Amino acid sequence: MKRQNVRTLSLVVCTFTYLLIGAAVFDSLESQTEARRWEFLQAIKNNFVEKYNVSAEDYRMIEIVIIENKPHKAGPQWKFAGAFYFATVVLAMIGYGHSTPTTVAGKLFTMFYAMVGIPLGLVMFQSIGERLNKFASVIIRRAKRASGARCTDATEMNLMLATGMLSSIIITTGAAVFSRYEGWSYFDSFYYCFVTLTTIGFGDYVALQNDQALTNKPGYVALSLVFILFGLAVVAASINLLVLRFMTMQAEDAKRDEQDAQNLAAGNQPLTYDDESTYNMQGKLLENNYTTENDETVSLCSCTCMGGTRCLNHEPFVDPDFQPMDIIESTLCLKRASV
Repeated sequence: MKRQNVRTLSLVVCTFTYLLIGAAVFDSLESQTEARRWEFLQAIKNNFVEKYNVSAEDYRMIEIVIIENKPHKAGPQWKFAGAFYFATVVLAMIGYGHSTPTTVAGKLFTMFYAMVGIPLGLVMFQSIGERLNKFASVIIRRAKRASGARCTDATEMNLMLATGMLSSIIITTGAAVFSRYEGWSYFDSFYYCFVTLTTIGFGDYVALQNDQALTNKPGYVALSLVFILFGLAVVAASINLLVLRFMTMQAEDAKRDEQDAQNLAAGNQPLTYDDESTYNMQGKLLENNYTTENDETVSLCSCTCMGGTRCLNHEPFVDPDFQPMDIIESTLCLKRASV
C-alpha cells in the first residue's frame, strides 16, 4: 500500500476515534446538567400555566414572541452596521445564527454572496497569514543573530511558536475587552474569542447584542470587527504552516512511491549492506568507505561535494577514475572497507 494511502487511512481512523472520544466526554459532562435544566424549566412552565390559567396555545404564542424579540434587543439588525457585521460573519464562516435573513430575496442573495465571499475571504486570510509568517521569520532571524546563535534560520517550529504566542495574546486581550463591554465573565469571554477565531461560531455568546450596541457604540463595533478579521488572519498563519507541512510530507511520500515504482519496473536488485552501513536510494552515499567484491578499496567523502572539489573536510577518491554512479548502477554487494 502506498504511503499516501496509509497516511489517509490513518487520518480517517484517528479522526473517527477522536470523534468517539469527544462524544463520550461531552456526554458525561453535559447530559446530566441538560436533564436537570429541562426538569427545572418544565416545573416553572407548569407553575406559570397553573397560576395564570394560560392555555397551551397562548403559552406557545408567548414563547414565539420572546424568541423573535431577542435579536432586536441589540437594535436594528439590518441597518448598515448590523448588515456589515452579518456580512463579516458570513465571509469568515463563523455563522453565529444571531440574525438570519427572512425574505426570499435575502436568503437567495446570502447563498450567492457566500459562494463568492467565502473563497475570497479564505484567499485573503491565507495571504495575510503568509505575510505574517514572513514578518515573523525576519524577526526570529534578527533575534538569533543578536543572541549569537549558530543557526539563524527561522524553522517551522519557531514560526509555529511565534504565531501561537500571537494568537494567545490576541485571544487573552480580546477576552478582557469583551468581558468589560459585554458584562461576561473572563472565562466566558475567552470562550467566545476562541469559538469565534476558530470559526466554530456556536452563537451562545455573540458580541454587540446588548444595549443597542450596533447603533450607539460605533467604536466598539469597529473594534469587534477588527478583532475578528485580524484574529482570523493570525489563526490562518498558524494553519498555513500546518498545511504546508502536510503538503511537504505528501510530496515526499509521492516521490518515494514513484521511486519505488521505477525501481520495481526496472527490475533493480536491492543492495545489501553490512551492520551499520546505510545507503540513500537517491544516490547520496552516507558512509565514507566501501569495497567491491574485488577488494578494491574506495574512499568516499562524507560531504556533499562527492569528490569534485577540495574542501576542509574533503578526501578525494583513491581511484581518480571512480565515479559514484558506478556504485548506484552496480548490482554488486557493497561491503564496508576498513581504513
